[in-house]
Amino acid sequence: MDSHTYPVTRTDAEWRARLTPEQYAVMRNHGTERPGSCALLHEKRAGTFSCVGCDQPLFESKLKFESGTGWPSFNDPVPGSVETTVDRSYGMVRTECHCARCGSHLGHVFEDGPPPTGLRYCINGVALKFEPAA
Repeated sequence: MDSHTYPVTRTDAEWRARLTPEQYAVMRNHGTERPGSCALLHEKRAGTFSCVGCDQPLFESKLKFESGTGWPSFNDPVPGSVETTVDRSYGMVRTECHCARCGSHLGHVFEDGPPPTGLRYCINGVALKFEPAA
């Protein structure tokens, strides 16, 4: 993780206790889940997708769309919930997105999404939990 201080911090042992091994690999070590492997990819009910690491609401279901990539995709996050950094790993330049509250890696944002934003927040489903609307 970077040196930025987040409102929610945990020790490595606390993160490992809170997250599954796959969640830990993605969220704390900037990994990626296998495409098509998460049930949330097909979630279509009204509700909110939140960070598994700290419960921060991240994305509203009304801005989720089918991108065909194998990962849950969204037009735009809940305002102030997601921060971005430049990711230069794997010999390419991408925009990483992470939770603004705990710093956990969520995925990447690309400029090939549909209107109105033209953005595609391509998010690892294991980093998300879904809360259906009441």
